[in-house]
Formats: sequence, structure tokens, C-alpha cells
Amino acid sequence: MHIVLYEPEIPQNTGNIARLCAAAQVGLHLIEPLGFFWDDQRLKRAGLDYWELVNIKRHLNFETYRSLYPEQRLLYASTKGRRFYSEVNFAANDSLVFGPETRGLPPEILSLNPEHNIKIPMYQEARSLNLANSVGIILYEALRQQSFPGLT
Repeated sequence: MHIVLYEPEIPQNTGNIARLCAAAQVGLHLIEPLGFFWDDQRLKRAGLDYWELVNIKRHLNFETYRSLYPEQRLLYASTKGRRFYSEVNFAANDSLVFGPETRGLPPEILSLNPEHNIKIPMYQEARSLNLANSVGIILYEALRQQSFPGLT
């Protein structure tokens, strides 16, 4: 399983997600441009001492990522999703794609496979959840469905 952050903007969120990926032993892919410098201390602090436990790959753009992993099913997390994440049967080789904190995924990505656009249910007046929280919610449902492979 893979977490894909499309143009993440907030270093603390990316650091928290890196820590989450380390604990869950899933790959983390960052699609550039990043909204921060790679040596940002807020990024490093949020990830604590988990950096050596996570497999992070950076990609110049989304097309590069897709061409490197053509066998993965891409699921796009968005408030514009058609169905709840809990309605998905997740597979071990899925990629969970999340957009930048202030904009979400762009229409050109959401239109690639609209049936793969998923959402987290929430009160209509709330615009969105924190990115790191959203990743945690969906990732752990996907892992639960697979009986938490390799985790204790």
C-alpha cells in the first residue's frame, strides 16, 4: 500500500504522515513541487526519529508517479468524492492519493477515474479535515480490511 501526497504544503502534516507511514510500514510518495524545503526543521520535528523507518520517494510530477507504478489502483481522497471510504474494498497494492491542504486534488486528477474518488463523511458546514488526520482515517481502514499485515 502507498500514500501519495500531491504537492503537500505544510511540513508538519508531511512529517506526521511520514511517521504514520513508518508505523504502518507503507510507502510514502511526495509529488512535487513541495510547499516547503526538504530540510525544514518543522518537517523533521514532526517525523521525530522515524525517518529511517519510512520509505519515501519524491516524484517530479503526478504523471511520473503513475508511469512508475502502473499496476497500482489509485484512490483519490476528496471532499468531492462520490462514495465513502468505508464503502471501498481496499487491496494491498492500492495507492491512496491526497491533495494539498489548501486546494485539494485538482479537477484534472479527480476526472481520471471518478469512480475512485472517495470521501470521509463529515458535517456539511465543515470544509475539510486536517490532511494527516484524513490519511490516518483512510489508511487504517484499508489496513484493517487486510487484517493489519505485518503489524502487531
